[in-house]
This record gives sequence, structure tokens and C-alpha cells, in this order.
Amino acid sequence: MPSFSFGAVARSGGRRRRIAVSLALAGALGAAAACAPSSAPAGADTDAKASAKPQIDSDFDLDALVAEAKKEGSVTVYDSTGDITKTAAAFTAKYGIKATGVKSKVGDTLEKMTRENQAGNVTIDATFYEDGPSLVGQLLAQKVVYTWIPGTLAQDIPAARQNPLQILSKGNMWIYNPKLFPKGCPVKNVWDLADPAWKGKVAMQDPLGKPNIVEFFNQLKAGGDTQLRQAYKTKYGKELPSGDSAGEAWIKALAKNNPILTSSDDDAAAAVASPNQTKDRVALVSNAKFRDVKDKNYSMRVCTGMQPWAGYQYPKYAAVASKTEHPAAAKLFVYFMLTQDGVDTQLGTGGVPGNPTLKQGSVMPDGLTDWNKQLFVFDPAGLSSDFDNLQPTQDLWRLNHG
Repeated sequence: MPSFSFGAVARSGGRRRRIAVSLALAGALGAAAACAPSSAPAGADTDAKASAKPQIDSDFDLDALVAEAKKEGSVTVYDSTGDITKTAAAFTAKYGIKATGVKSKVGDTLEKMTRENQAGNVTIDATFYEDGPSLVGQLLAQKVVYTWIPGTLAQDIPAARQNPLQILSKGNMWIYNPKLFPKGCPVKNVWDLADPAWKGKVAMQDPLGKPNIVEFFNQLKAGGDTQLRQAYKTKYGKELPSGDSAGEAWIKALAKNNPILTSSDDDAAAAVASPNQTKDRVALVSNAKFRDVKDKNYSMRVCTGMQPWAGYQYPKYAAVASKTEHPAAAKLFVYFMLTQDGVDTQLGTGGVPGNPTLKQGSVMPDGLTDWNKQLFVFDPAGLSSDFDNLQPTQDLWRLNHG
């Protein structure tokens, strides 16, 4: 197989036009959320961008819910990973209820659920959703969806994971090709990624087309300052100027170092790990890409020991469509994902269940030994702020990337 080519990425401006359209839509929806009058129930935060309080079903009865869901007959759930088809198949096998799982990018899901809610013609009953800021700032704020939690499990799930309901965490991590670098990852520090030696050699999905990278940037600005400053001192032997935001400084430096921006994680992984690859590159990819080691004979490993983190965890949240005609089936699907049988369908390449009483996936990406210690972990308390800072952070990246 020939080594990866970036011709498909650079050939035309079509993809960038589609990204621009998506961003314009997101901006319009955000403006609508900010201007619309609040319809929050009594006792809920009346800020239009604040998430509605979760519905904790204190009278939860699993048998009664299953019986009602069977009467409804079916359920459709959208997710940004193809693993949703496995979850749907397992759900149908367990409960005898027809479930359809649809892989959809978060931006497409946001648009479709919003339009369906406005039209009163809902086909998406629930979503497993990876973009926390738009979930909190748009879908929940506009009552397009709501958070539902079975009362019997509420005590097992930390409060920080309930609003919105976190069902799973996956990871984006820095990888290298061990065949080209048998002594280990050539990048030891996140500031190395901004070093001239790695100019044009860092592959990653375009942040303007992948919301959780922008969220990562915002989370870094809010919660990564101390670690980034220490990593800077370790590399350069001096302090980062105290007046600078460490997060903003790193984002600007990375953008200016001309990273190779791709339209998908598939392309970023191929840039590093595809068979016969000879280029000395590193890449930021989802842990799901490690299935390509077996499926495509890729050579890839997590940058073990990279300081202060080898990547970041990104949460996946569950939400039920407010106007669904299958509310019981949608709730049952959420409940299923909070059990071992359900979450196991999405742990084929690893991950951390949102319900901490469940076991983590037995498969671990090569080089990753501890999800919480090696990866930066998002703070869900910052989701509303992340939503507010979406455009400024996109502009920061856009203005500094060559």
C-alpha cells in the first residue's frame, strides 16, 4: 500500500465550505438559544444557556419501563460512532424491542434534532452526544432534549456526571509509529509539538471541523495552566511569562507550527501509521483508530510518558428528545448504556464508563495504561463557559494557523 497522501485534503475548498456552513448554522442556533425566552421549569437555572436540571426518576421501575417500551415498539438513537449499531443490536436482543442506531456527526445531529423539534416531527428518540458545550448551550437550553436518570442508579453516578448525564468517556491521544521510532515516541512534551523541529509534521483533524478539539482547547485554558507551565519550564528551562495564558500560548504556538489538518481521524491515523509509511510524524487520533492495527495492519502506539498528558478524555452524554413518541424506549436505551451489557458494546477499543460501578474495557490502546493519569480530563462544570468561548477560541486558532 502506498504511503498516505494529502492530495484529497488539499484538492478543493469544498470541505472548508461545508465546515463554514456548519459553523454558520451553529452560530445561528447559538444566537437563537441566547435570545429565546427561557422555558425552564420552576427551580431550574433561567439562563438560556444553562442546562436544565436532570429528571431523576425516583419511582423508576425497570419492569414497568420495559413493558411500556414494548408497547411503543421501536427506538432510534443517533451517535457519532459506528459502535451505536452494536449497542442497538444488543438492546434488541435483550429486550425484544426494535432499535436503530445511526452514526452521525454531532453537528448534523444538532441540526436535525433542532429542526425536528421545531417542526414537531421527531424521528430521533435519543442521542449519545459528544459535544458537551452545544448540548448544554443549545439542545438542553432550547428544550430540544432533556436529561433523564433512573433513580436506582443515581446514587452510583457522581453528581458531576449527572448534568448532563455522562455515559462514557473515550480519548483522543498523541500517537507515533513504533516501526519508525523503535526507541519510543519522539515527542516527550506537548510543547515539542510547537517546536520548529516538528513544523508540518503533526497531523490532526481540523479543529474547526471537530468540536471536541475546540472544547479541549477551552478546557486547557481553564484547567490546564499549572501543568502547561511546568511542562514549558521542563522544556525551555525558564518560566512562561506570567501575563500569558498558558493554554492560549500553547494553542497559538501549535497553530503557527503548521500542523497537517485533515478532514477525519482516519486520515490523521494514516499519516502516521499506514503500512509502508516512512514520514516522521505524530498525530492526534481517537482511541477508536486502534482497531486499524488489526484491520489495516497499521503501526501505532500512544506517546507514553508525554508531559503533562498524552492526550485527553472526551465525554459522551445521553439525552432524550423532548417530543419523542417513544419516551419509554428512549429511556430504556439510556438505562441500558448505564449497565455493563450496554456499555460493553462501545468499549471495543477501550474507554471509561460513566457509571463508575462498571468495569472499564479490557482492551487498552498500546501505550496507554491509565486513562485518568495519562490523559487530560474535562471538567463538566465548564461546559457553559466552553459554549460561550467557542467562537473566540475558533478565531484564535484560525488567526494563528498559516
